[in-house]
Amino acid sequence: MPPTSPPGTSRPIVAYLPDLMDRSRVAAVAAELGRELVVSRTPADLVARADEPEATFVVDLSRAGAVEILAALPAGRSFAIAGHVDRELMRAARAAGDVRVLARSAFFASLGELLT
Repeated sequence: MPPTSPPGTSRPIVAYLPDLMDRSRVAAVAAELGRELVVSRTPADLVARADEPEATFVVDLSRAGAVEILAALPAGRSFAIAGHVDRELMRAARAAGDVRVLARSAFFASLGELLT
């Protein structure tokens, strides 16, 4: 499991990112920004934290159950990522909730900017 920022840091990043490489990249940027990374093991775990004020949410759309939870996430503070070739999946995500849907490459290219 990648390192996380110290507990108690304001504005946590709550992520459903089963891929360890993706998770470690987000963890590194979270640490640089002084933000706590909270790893959700399932989509339901992520939704359970949806009412947390000022949290940012990140969801890997390629995993089962991810699209179905998007409507429960707060608008303006939620990101859904998928491979750039997964256009149908990204369309479904845009229709499912008010989240910012990005190709995985675009998300990681702008990660620091997006999470500030």
